[in-house]
Amino acid sequence: MAPGAVLRHVLLLIIVWVAGCAQAAEPAADSVRVGSKRFTESYILGEVLKQTAPASAKAEHKPGLGNTGIVYAALKAGAIDVYPDYTGTIAREILKIEGTFSLDDIHRRLAAEGLGMAVRLWFNNSYAVAMRAEVAERLGVSRVSDLARHGGLKFGLSPEFIGRADGWPGLARTYALPQQPVGLDHGLAYEAVAAGRIDVMDIYTTDAKIERYALRVLEDDRAYFPRYDAALVYRLDLPVRQPAAWQALQKLEGRIDEKTMIRLNAAAELENRSFAEAARLFTMAPGSNAAVGASTGGSIGGRTGGPRTLLSALFADDFWRLTREHLLLVFVALAAGIAVAVPLGVLAAKVPQAASPILALAGVIQTIPSLALLAFLIPLLGTIGTAPALVALFLYSLLPIIQNTHAGLQSVGHGMRQAAFALGLRPRQ
Repeated sequence: MAPGAVLRHVLLLIIVWVAGCAQAAEPAADSVRVGSKRFTESYILGEVLKQTAPASAKAEHKPGLGNTGIVYAALKAGAIDVYPDYTGTIAREILKIEGTFSLDDIHRRLAAEGLGMAVRLWFNNSYAVAMRAEVAERLGVSRVSDLARHGGLKFGLSPEFIGRADGWPGLARTYALPQQPVGLDHGLAYEAVAAGRIDVMDIYTTDAKIERYALRVLEDDRAYFPRYDAALVYRLDLPVRQPAAWQALQKLEGRIDEKTMIRLNAAAELENRSFAEAARLFTMAPGSNAAVGASTGGSIGGRTGGPRTLLSALFADDFWRLTREHLLLVFVALAAGIAVAVPLGVLAAKVPQAASPILALAGVIQTIPSLALLAFLIPLLGTIGTAPALVALFLYSLLPIIQNTHAGLQSVGHGMRQAAFALGLRPRQ
């Protein structure tokens, strides 16, 4: 068997072993597992679902799993049971539906994969683009189509919006926009636009910071953005496995309007409350949406005490747990990487014909984007969390260790080796 084929088989066995160890360390899931994406509103809605489920369901929230592709892959793989998403996102990004659609259309198409979408929460959180009101006023910009006349404007857009089929590519085509956007995390874009580092950003229409930063939401005059009605994407076996939990989640139908969602987002982003605390403003309030939506000040639902300090926000209840998980991932992945990569580096240095396939394969692994690798590993391993992260970190550690081991041994000259033998060292040493 060729050295390259042997190497591939060895790496595959190592990956399976590392993943098996990680999965063995994870307890079997007998609860309702709620997922969420990596932005404030999704975190809060994930907590709302967790708090709405009855105690008997043992609901757990796995927050901030990633972008749409990652969370959807986790749902398909059975790593989570339900998560909040938007009709426009699923229709355009996942199902590639063109033209008009309904929630029933989406549900029917998802059913072929054992999934469904139901329980419309009520609010529509569509994409939009915005800029500082003073700049928009000075340039005479009130519609998205007006941006085409100002090619020098700096666009700072979230990476997901830039890459989505229903995001920047389609928007640029529809409005013939000449600008080249830069990727910028959504949470940082507001400060960047306020400081004048960028001129235009993408927003969600329920963002809490629109008024705080005096932004003008530009009119979508060519009706590019579809409706993004919030609803639940879930596994079709969830109502069968957890009927009481599903019945409780169904009661959320039509109970969270846009005003309520903006208020919950503001509680987390502007008042420094935790996502769980923001969610409780809805789940614990009498009448839920009516009680929360009626408040616009700094006190809702019997809140006591002031906003959290920066120190208390940093050292939250899960700080030490997450620190332990992080250190475990790093040390286990690095130990596995050293155990595999150092011998491979030695082999590459001692057997010249093996060096090329070893370094080439490790180099190819290194070029795979992290999100793409996770999206591949989640359905392959059937879980999300420790196992895919551990395997990904292990794979990314291989190339630098192999390269440095190989380069270090190659740099030892012939005279140095002869001197070592003269001192009594054996070839293996």
